[in-house]
Order: sequence, then structure tokens, then C-alpha cells
Amino acid sequence: MSLISNWKEVLNTANLSPDKEMDTVSKWLIISRAAVFTMTITSGLIGGLLAISQTDEPNWLNLVLAVLGLVFAHASNNMTNDYFDMEVGVDTEDYARALYAPHPILSGLLSKRELLVAILVINLIDAGIMTYLAVNVGWQVLVFAVLGLFVSVFYVAPPLKFKHHGLGEPGVFIVWGPLMIGGTYFVTTGQLPSAGIWLAMVPYALAVTTVLIGKHIDKLKEDKAKGINTIPVILGERASIRLNMGMMVAFYVIVAILVFTGTLGVWLLLVALAIPRLFQVLKIYREPKPTEPPEGYPVWPLWYVSAAFHHNKLAGGMFLVGLILNLVIPVTL
Repeated sequence: MSLISNWKEVLNTANLSPDKEMDTVSKWLIISRAAVFTMTITSGLIGGLLAISQTDEPNWLNLVLAVLGLVFAHASNNMTNDYFDMEVGVDTEDYARALYAPHPILSGLLSKRELLVAILVINLIDAGIMTYLAVNVGWQVLVFAVLGLFVSVFYVAPPLKFKHHGLGEPGVFIVWGPLMIGGTYFVTTGQLPSAGIWLAMVPYALAVTTVLIGKHIDKLKEDKAKGINTIPVILGERASIRLNMGMMVAFYVIVAILVFTGTLGVWLLLVALAIPRLFQVLKIYREPKPTEPPEGYPVWPLWYVSAAFHHNKLAGGMFLVGLILNLVIPVTL
């Protein structure tokens, strides 16, 4: 039970209490930043559920492989970002990344070589999944996979370093929306999404992007000092806060539009059950960030990202519930 308690704590907080002994699974959950995998799993499941609604013969094996491949890709992306950010001098012991959770190398969990080997192994597994799906579904799988890898690697890797030029946030929107959701849809149905399905990817892609913008708001001063021009650095704190609040609200507006135009079933209106949490998060965004972490708060100095992620989990979860109910009791306006 102590091991399960460890894993649960890491998945909930991205950390393991100092008084607990580090086990192998907890170590790799921390290294891969598994606490945020829920966003990737949700994107994959949205793609799968949209696919199931459009075909009588979904390929269940392909769906499972796609979601598994996305999780591996997310893990690789997180570790690749940590490696390159440390190599170019962004991640240091006093930078936010090493303060809110253990950095794989700076914390001593892994050596540089061990991190590179882990990245290579995970990418080889993903390459195997990609090859299988491409052979059995179509060459378009390669487009989804290669574009995702391109954005993920060059998010921080030179020479492009998308994050440094205000392109990291749009990149996340594209990866967690059209590439993850669209790619899973494609391998499950064998067909590219219709225009309506592409539009149905927008709400959750926005919800994931709010998490990244929240994180970049938290790191605005440090990023600006290092010349990392994220969107919050470019727009400034107040404008970025308003932008993130607007994007969270837009999630509900777009879902409503998709439902009332008949693009999505009426059960998607269940996302309204997440609106009370939205109000809680908007209240956090309207108030000044505290100067000290609240008692027991695990990921300080991050603040706005935690609130955005808190909203993302419930809003995304209700989106999934709506898609499932629409399969069981389909009702469309």
C-alpha cells in the first residue's frame, strides 16, 4: 500500500515527500512528469470517442495503441525539454522547473547519458507503434506522428526553439488538438476527420493551451530575463491573465455552438457542470498571486498553471462523459 500511496502522491503533485523512500516507479513518474499525462490521455480518448461515433467498425487495437503511443510521446517530450533546457542554460537550480518538482538531472535522479538513453528507448517504442499503424492504416499516420515529433523536439531544441519565439503555445494547441485527436480518430476509423470533427477538436485543445499559458505566466519574469519570449512575456502579465481567462470561457462557448449547430450531441452540454470550478479558477486569476505558498501547496512557485490544470481536468472529464453518453443515447439538435 505504501507504494500505491507513493504513486498516487506523485501523480497528484509531481513530487514525493522527503520522508518517503523513492521507489523505481515513483522515480520514473517524476522524471516523465506523469502528473500531466491526463491531458494527453483525454485528447486521445476524445479522438477515439469521436471516431466511434462515426463508424460501425472502430479498430479498438489501433485506438489503444494510439493512446499508448501518445503517452510515450508526451513522456519523451517532457524529458527532451528538460535535457535541452538544461543544455542551453535555461534550467538551473534556482529556475522554476527545478523548484516545483525534481529535475531529472539537476536533482540527481539521472545522469545526462541515462536521460538520453531513456529518451531514445521511448522514441524507439513510439517508432514501432507508428510503423505498425502506418502499415495497417495508411501513410497519413506518418504525417501526424512526424509533425508531432517536430513540434515537440523543437519546442526547446535549437535552432528553432519555438518556446523562445512565442510559438510554443500555438504548438501545444496544434499537438493536443488536430495531431493527437485527429491522429487517433484516423487510426480508429481509417478515415480523415470531416470538417465538423476538426472543429470538435478546438475546445479541448484550448483547455490544454491554457495550462501552458498559466505556466508561462508563472515564469514570466524569469523567462524574460533569459530572453525566452513566450506569449506571456510578449503580451505582459495582465494581458496574458485576461487571455487565459477568455480561453477558459471560450471552451464552453465553443462547445455550446457545436451542440446547437448539431455538430456535437446534446450530452456535451454536461461540460456546464464544470462551470462552478471555472468560477473558482477565474477568481484565482483575478486576485494577486500570493507572495508565499499556502500551507501544503506542492508545486510552488507555480500558481496560475495549477488553477488552469484544475479546471482542465474537470472540463475535459465532462467532455469525455458527454461523448460517451452521446454514443449510448445519441441526441443531436
